[in-house]
Amino acid sequence: MPLVAASDYRPPALLRDGHSSTLFATLSRRLPALPYQRQRLDLHDGDFIDIDWSRVGSRRLVVVSHGLEGNSGRPYVVGMVRAFNRAGWDAAAWNFRGCSGELNRTLTFTHSGASGDLAAVVAAACATGRYDAVALVGFSLGGNLTLKYLGELGDDVPSAVRAAVVFSVPCDLEGSASRMGDRANWVYMRRFLAELRGRIEAKAAQFPGRVSLEGFARIRTFREFDERYTAPLHGFGGALDYWTRSSSKAFVGGIRRPTLLVNAMDDPFLVASCFPREEAVRSEWLHLEAPEAGGHVGFVTIGNDGEYWSETRAVGFAGQHAGPPGNFP
Repeated sequence: MPLVAASDYRPPALLRDGHSSTLFATLSRRLPALPYQRQRLDLHDGDFIDIDWSRVGSRRLVVVSHGLEGNSGRPYVVGMVRAFNRAGWDAAAWNFRGCSGELNRTLTFTHSGASGDLAAVVAAACATGRYDAVALVGFSLGGNLTLKYLGELGDDVPSAVRAAVVFSVPCDLEGSASRMGDRANWVYMRRFLAELRGRIEAKAAQFPGRVSLEGFARIRTFREFDERYTAPLHGFGGALDYWTRSSSKAFVGGIRRPTLLVNAMDDPFLVASCFPREEAVRSEWLHLEAPEAGGHVGFVTIGNDGEYWSETRAVGFAGQHAGPPGNFP
């Protein structure tokens, strides 16, 4: 039922294809840093997650999950936090394991199926007792975590969680990984692999003999990287097992909170199976919006006081389902 019939997103005249929108948002957007307050959340396995808070004294909170090898300082995260702050929401932008500027303690790192890390962040936020309403926003890998978390828990999601909005989500990880191997995506793949090499180098130094860089230079695709590193380090039987068990498309049927999934039709990272149309038609909770344009974590708007369409859209959807705003005295 909840298919958004027609998206109102219209790209700027010079950004009418997925690559230009993606690259513009990644390389050209500049926003001032936010005065975050950092909290270290210790996890049950001995590791930690760093959460960066931007508070305005609200009883409504948005939890923002970044994408692969991102962090709370990326422009798309800062833009989203700023938009919610302006609308009267507190914000918690959490950094995946090892993404906060300090190497995490364990051999593992956050991957596309690590929804337990998001669960820990949400539980910690709810446990403060400060918030009547919590919304979740996720980008790309963070969007996959968000959908998987909501679908896994279903009705057991904390009652304070009222809504979620996710953008540019590779709901089918196998399909998306295959698409990223296309020649047209070599520039993105090269950048991701350079960032991931830095992570593996750090892990090899931290855990001598347990992680090896031998042969890394020959890796060209996510299939090769996930087969060599992600799967064995996190208990999966291989890349395909990792993708199958971690793809959010398998979990969206269990979602029991109003959730908006926005995937652009021209997203160069996604394939048709990343648009769960049948699941959305059957669901009372999952809203699928598929603008013709927008790229990957793009959705650029020129003007509007520097606020992108995705930020306006997320604030609007979350506010629609969060109940009346409240502030601390």
